[in-house]
Formats: sequence, structure tokens, C-alpha cells
Amino acid sequence: MAWLPGSRQISAIKAAVFAFALLPFLRLAWGAFSGGLGTNPIETLTRDTGWWCLFMLLATLALTPLRKLAGLHWVLRMRRMLGLYAFFYGALHFTTFIWFDHWFDLMEMFKDVIKRPFITVGFIAFIIMLPLALTSTNAMVRRLGGRNWQRLHRLVYLVPVLGVLHYWWLVKADVREPLIFGALLALLLGLRLWWRLRDRRPGLAQPSVR
Repeated sequence: MAWLPGSRQISAIKAAVFAFALLPFLRLAWGAFSGGLGTNPIETLTRDTGWWCLFMLLATLALTPLRKLAGLHWVLRMRRMLGLYAFFYGALHFTTFIWFDHWFDLMEMFKDVIKRPFITVGFIAFIIMLPLALTSTNAMVRRLGGRNWQRLHRLVYLVPVLGVLHYWWLVKADVREPLIFGALLALLLGLRLWWRLRDRRPGLAQPSVR
């Protein structure tokens, strides 16, 4: 039988996950304040915020397999929080790009987006994340309607695909970390596809897998 924590235990777990997800930001903020980001602090900020954005995206996608394989239905209560953390680190990643690389010169930024493919896919991923973050509240679910909201939020599967591609094209030589992210993403999406195909067989129910 799967462990079923009480409401207080779930609140404590959510608080612990929230604190863990915030730690990378606090570490970077302290490093920026204390001069502890190495010889190239802008590169460190860009790399780390992008890495944690992708990590949070995969952590969000991992919740459904964890629920289905381990019977831990309560873990889905973490999905919105982790998704918003993914957007938070993605927004920081984009901010370092537009601020330190282009000093908020939008024309130069768009020229860079068009000219460099790895920036193009990263920019598209961030643009997709914007409406997902803005419509993450219960009020927006009611306003859009459940079916329309679900259609919109299926775009969440495209974001990490673009993120892995962005990371792969960025590093060029040492692609070990993008490969690991890509393999984990393929596993998570492959499980969803297999479950969907299995549930479409005649005589079987067709539950929604997100």
C-alpha cells in the first residue's frame, strides 16, 4: 500500500520542496553579493539558471510517473509549485541574457535570436512558458474552462524538448549533461506515450495523463 501522508505532513513536504527549489537562487544571490561566482559571474548566472530551469521542468514531468508507478497520488500537489519554479529560473535565465548580453536593447536581442539557432529555441521555450505561468491559478482554470486550460497546458511537453535542444547546441563539445537531460526527458515522455496507447485499446479506460 502506498504511503498516504496527512494534510500536515503534505504541508511540511511542500515547504521542504519549496525551500530546496529556492536554494539555488539564494546561492546565486549570495555569490553575486559576495563575489563568489568565479572569474566569469555572468556565465555562471546564465548557466546555473538555465540548468535549474530544465531540472525543474523534468521534476514537474516526473510527478505523474511517480504517481502512477508508486501510487503516490498526493505528489501531484507539488506540480504547480515546481512548474512555477521552472518559470522562475527560466525568467532569471532570460533576464541575464537580455540584461548583461544586450543591456535591454530589444532590437539587438531580436537580431541575436534570429541569427543564433540555440538562442532561437531557448527564446521560443521561454515565450511558451509565459502563458503557462500566467494561467496557472485556479481562477484562470475557471476563466478558460477546464478543457481549454488542458489544451493550452499540453504545451508544457514542448518546453523541455526545446530546452534540451537549446542546451545541446549551446555546449557544442561536452554534451554529457544535455544527453542526460535528454535521456530522462525521453523516458518521461515515452512512459506517457506508452500509457496513452495502452489506455486506447478497446475495452480499457482512457484516463488523462499529464
